[in-house]
Amino acid sequence: MSSQTATTPRIALVTGTSSGIGAAVVEHFCQLGHQVLAVDFNPAGKAIAEKAGAAFFEADLTDPEACRAAVADAVKRFGGVDILVNNAGIQHVASIETFPEEKWRQIMDLMLTAPFLLTQAAWPHMREKGWGRIINVASIHAQVASPGKAAYISAKHGMIGLTKTAALEGGEQGITANAVCPAYVKTPLVDNQIADQAKLNNMDEKDVIENIMLKQAAIKRLIEPEEVAQLVGYLASDAAGAVTGSSFNIDLGWTAH
Repeated sequence: MSSQTATTPRIALVTGTSSGIGAAVVEHFCQLGHQVLAVDFNPAGKAIAEKAGAAFFEADLTDPEACRAAVADAVKRFGGVDILVNNAGIQHVASIETFPEEKWRQIMDLMLTAPFLLTQAAWPHMREKGWGRIINVASIHAQVASPGKAAYISAKHGMIGLTKTAALEGGEQGITANAVCPAYVKTPLVDNQIADQAKLNNMDEKDVIENIMLKQAAIKRLIEPEEVAQLVGYLASDAAGAVTGSSFNIDLGWTAH
């Protein structure tokens, strides 16, 4: 998964790019020579994108029109979309009994409906070229469940279904679709969960990483965003042309049990 796996510069649209995995993917793609549109609702993401060498599009992807507008902006700037990385996500930790309905809907809109709409909008451009890569950044919680994350886990499980369907429909058109399923990564999203997990599980915050986040892991550390970006880079490359409909766990051995 070195930089030499991407033999042809492509046009990439990446969501959720103001920090964490998305920012790392944008930087990695720019290093590979791709033209990149970084999409995020946070205007602070513009400086991060431009520092990496990418363009920036500010959008709230819970709005269907914003999803279509993001793809249209990539087409206007660069002439199409070859690679789509659906990464944007949020988290809310609460029991099913107390989970707010508005949070459920927000998470579903951002983490399942938006990837579908972005895929739908990018699809004709990939089909026209006979080449496309869709990489959905799911989570190890697309494979297993944990208490307190009903909406997040449901959305991520749904993303695997979307990935498999896109792979079957895209195969004859040169479009591949795969999912990346990391365990806990050093991101603001994970950092923000610590207090919520401590409250939900009645424990000190310092114990959350050891006793919850890394409890099932064989390798006792958090994952670096750049490690996920390297895997995404491979799946977006020419070398991954025979890889589709698959989910790649990068989970520190979590699911080896």
